[in-house]
Amino acid sequence: MEIIIQSADQLQEAARQFIQEMGENTVFALYGKMGAGKTTFVKALCEELGVSDMITSPTFAIVNEYRSDENGELIYHFDFYRIKKLSEVYDMGYEDYFYSGALCFIEWPELIEELLPGDAVKVTIEELEDGTRRISM
Repeated sequence: MEIIIQSADQLQEAARQFIQEMGENTVFALYGKMGAGKTTFVKALCEELGVSDMITSPTFAIVNEYRSDENGELIYHFDFYRIKKLSEVYDMGYEDYFYSGALCFIEWPELIEELLPGDAVKVTIEELEDGTRRISM
């Protein structure tokens, strides 16, 4: 599946389309360069899933927890950019999150790739030359 976002006006529609394609999957590994729009896209996904809390990057906290106001669904948003050693991820109890059945959106998964569940869905976000974003799942 591929989604093209040509402007910020299309972001919520792209999030809706992505959610329709998620199926029963719960762990999504978002790959992309710095500034590609990973956090912005996760924010749009959370909003479409019914989260009304302030949605921010978990860069310093490593993980933010959200809950949908609509159905109480639990959503975890990870940012492993600042991880220096895998032991930090073990110490935070990553398995409790990844195997909980809750939605997990993971930024910078390449830094913890060996810990990702085998059924994690790889999502690539690319910024094209004209500023368009391409999301591939």
